[in-house]
Amino acid sequence: MTTKFETHEHDVLIIGAGGAGLCAAIEALAQGASVGVVCKSLLGKAHTVMAEGGIAAAMANVDRADDWRTHFRDTMRGGKFLNNWRMAQLHAQEAPDRIRDLEQWGALFDRTSDGQILQRAFGGHTYKRLCHVGDRTGLEMIRTLQDRGVALGIDVYMECAVTRLLKDGDRVAGAFGYWREQGRFVVFKAKSVVLATGGIGKIYKITSNSWEYTADGMALAYEAGAELKDMEFVQFHPTGMVWPPGVQGILVTEAVRGEGGILRNKNGERFMEKYDPKRMELSTRDVVARAIYTEVREGRGSEHGGAFLDISQKPAEYVKKKLPSMYHQFLELADVDITKGPMEVGPTCHYVMGGVRVDPETAASTVSGLYAAGEVAAGLHGANRLGGNSLSDLLVFGRRAGMAAAQSAKKVRQATIDQTQVDMAEREMLAPFQNGNGESPYAIHRDLQETMQKLVGIFRVEADLQQALQELEKLKERARRMHVDGSRMFNPGWHLSYDLQSMLTISEAVTRSALARRESRGAHSRIDYPSLDSTWGKQNNVISSQNGAMKLRQEPVPAMPEELQKLLADEAEAVAGKGK
Repeated sequence: MTTKFETHEHDVLIIGAGGAGLCAAIEALAQGASVGVVCKSLLGKAHTVMAEGGIAAAMANVDRADDWRTHFRDTMRGGKFLNNWRMAQLHAQEAPDRIRDLEQWGALFDRTSDGQILQRAFGGHTYKRLCHVGDRTGLEMIRTLQDRGVALGIDVYMECAVTRLLKDGDRVAGAFGYWREQGRFVVFKAKSVVLATGGIGKIYKITSNSWEYTADGMALAYEAGAELKDMEFVQFHPTGMVWPPGVQGILVTEAVRGEGGILRNKNGERFMEKYDPKRMELSTRDVVARAIYTEVREGRGSEHGGAFLDISQKPAEYVKKKLPSMYHQFLELADVDITKGPMEVGPTCHYVMGGVRVDPETAASTVSGLYAAGEVAAGLHGANRLGGNSLSDLLVFGRRAGMAAAQSAKKVRQATIDQTQVDMAEREMLAPFQNGNGESPYAIHRDLQETMQKLVGIFRVEADLQQALQELEKLKERARRMHVDGSRMFNPGWHLSYDLQSMLTISEAVTRSALARRESRGAHSRIDYPSLDSTWGKQNNVISSQNGAMKLRQEPVPAMPEELQKLLADEAEAVAGKGK
């Protein structure tokens, strides 16, 4: 291919520089591959830094009875048994070794009195399992992985957005993108590509997610022919900031509840007693989020439409030591001293359990040469993710993706990329400048967020989901005509025009999957189908592109080996939903 654009070549190209991307890069380098990492933001600014509570791993440093089997069982139970069992098994077995890698590379964890890594309680986990650094665990994890990657010599392309995967026949062979600063286009050639782009939060109005979370990795995979899975399962974290409006949705870590925080309604009642009397505030996120939502809907919410989370019954020094980020966050952003009074919190779009369908062993997608790890990939978490499992997911499957991508790259020649693909990708990106009378992408994005928040939110019903599909078609039509002013330099409106296409595609996948699943399971709650359904308990929704149209089908959940079934025998039947 002779291209008019700047071109870079690598064995392995990794899109995304959060925990999963950096783990993949470190492992691919260890396999001897030439590695390039592309990130939309600056290195170190990845959304992983926002993860606060800890990394789930059955190290048994605090609760000696913990082991991988219990972690596996908790993960499957939390995911309502829709998880890919092999991913859940590998995750539970390998997480402790990945924590030890981090420690060896210089991560500074909080310690027990005898010098081991300290672990704290978290919702849905049987034992104290979360290895942490105060409430800044993600920040320490990224610092450690970044230092390791830089020391090993990764090539990093910062402030660069990938807009299309390029193929050689049926195999992914590179990517097309642009430098966000100057708007210049760039082509990457690679023998393997790893997606590590995170989630979809910016399709919702209230989200804890950063500006990068625009569903682009899933859309890239979908457009390249890969399958998506479990897209109906969007997790609303129960505790985001509610007030003031400028900070709405910013996360209040589950560690506040793990360290003894209590949820109350405006009448002062500890309402979790009604919804999960056994686990109370440490119930799974789907249960706590729906409990707060229900309290607000029934008129017992706080002044600004949330609930009160209170840890002021603990000594002030204890709170400042265990939750330093939360203490400063509320003091500076909401003028609230959490050692003296309650925080006002409410559900915020936080995580998507669905994503690119991958092989559990290798993290390979259904398209040759394309891998995915972290939040962009589906399978591990089933219908609902447990807190702390996302960070160990990044470590375990980021490493596996990097290893498989590098090993695959050794076996294939550098592909040739047809110039017409590159020309088409360029035309797509320049179209908004040439549309004459279209509207601004900001107006379309605002309406998309309103639609998803209102019609495809915490509680869903068929009429709303049907209406959402109709609204999405109108928004897609508006997006085809949208107009961007100015030049390609420093143009956030132009950046959004691309992100919007990804968000519209993935919003449709979420809505179609939610409409199809006629039951309530995990993070997916249907008012018109409030119970578990045994039929739906045995199948995943799979999304694919066929002749330019989005198609949905059901596939059976993979059968589990007998020795693992025995670990789950007590509860699997109950959660699958006997009969109906």
